[in-house]
Formats: sequence, C-alpha cells, structure tokens
Amino acid sequence: MKLLSGYEHGINLGGWFSQCNHTQTRYEQFIKENDFARIRDWGLDHVRLPVDYELVQNRDGSLRHEGFRYLDRAVEWCSRYKLNMILDLHKACGYSFDQGEQETGFFENSVYQEYFYQLWEALAERYGHSGQSVSFELLNEVTDQAYSDQWNRIASECIHRIRHIAPDVWILVGGYWNNSIDSLADLKLPRDPHLVYNFHFYEPLIFTHQGAAWIPTMKQDFRISASASYAELQSASDAMLGYFPDRFSLCNPSSPLGPEYFEQAFAKAIRIAETENVPLYCGEYGVIQLARHEDILHWYRLFSGALNRLHIGRAAWSYKQMDFGISDPCMEDIRQALIACL
Repeated sequence: MKLLSGYEHGINLGGWFSQCNHTQTRYEQFIKENDFARIRDWGLDHVRLPVDYELVQNRDGSLRHEGFRYLDRAVEWCSRYKLNMILDLHKACGYSFDQGEQETGFFENSVYQEYFYQLWEALAERYGHSGQSVSFELLNEVTDQAYSDQWNRIASECIHRIRHIAPDVWILVGGYWNNSIDSLADLKLPRDPHLVYNFHFYEPLIFTHQGAAWIPTMKQDFRISASASYAELQSASDAMLGYFPDRFSLCNPSSPLGPEYFEQAFAKAIRIAETENVPLYCGEYGVIQLARHEDILHWYRLFSGALNRLHIGRAAWSYKQMDFGISDPCMEDIRQALIACL
C-alpha cells in the first residue's frame, strides 16, 4: 500500500479557522507562530488545518480576499518550521457535519456546488503549486449514506477542476458516516496517482466520546475504561448510542479492548487501498479529555500501534481546546507520552 510520505505524524489545528466565532481576534490570537514551532519540536511532520468557507468565501460565492492572508501566513509558518499542511474544507456553503450550523442544501443545489468548485479552483491557484507541502481535503465528514452517489459525483467533478490547475497536489477524499472507514468501499472516484482515501476514527465511540455533551443520548456523567471488555463496550453502546459496531461481535466478549479491534477495523480499507493503489490517511482521531488520563494514553497506544504496523499516516484531534486539546494544561501529566504516540 502506498504511504503518504510527509504526512505520517500530524495534528489538527481545530478551532482556529473553523468551529469558531469568525472574528479577527480569533484568527489573530488562537494559534500563533510559536505554536508551529512547538509542533515542530514535538517531532511532527504536518498539520491538518480545518477551514470554514466563511474565512475565504461570502455567502454569494464571491471570494473574501482578506481571509486568504491568514491562510498565506499559515502556509508560510509551515514552510518556516518544515511542516506540511493538509488544507481541509471543514464547512462549505450549504453543508456542515454539524446540524447546529444550519448549512443545508449542498447536495441538492447546483449553485452551492458551483461555489464549492470555484472555491477549490481559487485554492488550487494559490496553493496547488507548492510541491507536496500543501495537500487538499475536499470536504469534512459527509454524514448521511444517502448522499453517497451525489458525493461521488461532486468529488469527481472537483478533482477534475483542480487537476486542470494543480496536476500533482495530493487530494484527500473521505466517505459518509462522518468519514467512516467503513464507507470507503463506496467511493467511486477517477483513477488518479495523487488521490488519498481519508477516514476519521473515534472508535469505540462510547469510549472516545464518553460524557460528550453534544451527543443527545449520552449521559454526561458516564465514564468507561479503555480496558473495558467487548461485552461492556457493546452493552454501553447499545444503551446510550442505540447501536454498536459489528466488529464487537468478532471479538471475545470477555476480553478487554485490544489491538485486534483496530486491525479488524482497518482490514477492508487496506484491501481497497491496495486495489485502488491509493494511500490511506486518518485525518482525525482522539479521546475526549473527560476520560481518565491513563485510559486516554492506553487507547492512544493501541491505536497508534496499529497505524504504525500498517504504515498509515494520521493527524490527532486536536492541538488546542475543542474538548481534545493535547497542548491544554489539563493534559500536562501525560502530554509527553501522548506526543510519542502521535
């Protein structure tokens, strides 16, 4: 399987240009140059930069040229500290993975789709000639499986338009169910030597999102260990999420969560990637700060160990705040051990 060289160990800069109040203060203060130096000193090779369309595009599709200055600066800082960058469109006009954003209509509305193509053409003109130091992730976390056919069509057209401008830039595409690894089987995209299949991984969700206030059925005082048995994980998932992954049933119910869970999860995706001759890349993973720190570290070691054995690049969620921030003061006691797992 191809390796996405230069994008093996990274971290997300969530909350800077995305999932935020879009103000000049946020853009200027949330992440600064010294953060890029720190990430370099951690030994990482890239950042994933989530960007909402509001930074660089108006609601009518016209470009916000002042917003590009912030992206230019981020690209410059990456270059200065020898970091590569994945430019991730986290929200498009008419679409967000977060229903609270009230962005709707993208998959049905050809006008919104044209705005999407035009934005990526502008990004390709500006950043698509940086060798392979800047890569493009077309859209963050398509949610509904019903969008699969539309997304294949939209992604294929967007790849086609980018290629007219930037023939060699890496382009990352994920599937539905919030970039589930299981949805990669339904990607139907053109053959392209610089295409990457992208997935996010927060499994078992009942562990990585324990107590998460944004999951309506989750009890906010619920806690569970990373060493819980598959039977315990299955029972809690069924009770609070209303479902549980089929792969739980493939494991010994009395055994604790172990590396076999992750390797089973990756097996089909690896076969697909080998058949399509594309790299696999994990654009998000992590554990909510509410979990016990020893459990967070245990999960990271299991997950990262599997990625290392399979040579899959990744970026942890997230560098700062966002309920997962590795640089936050509350993570100081395990930070160095976590960094060794990134």
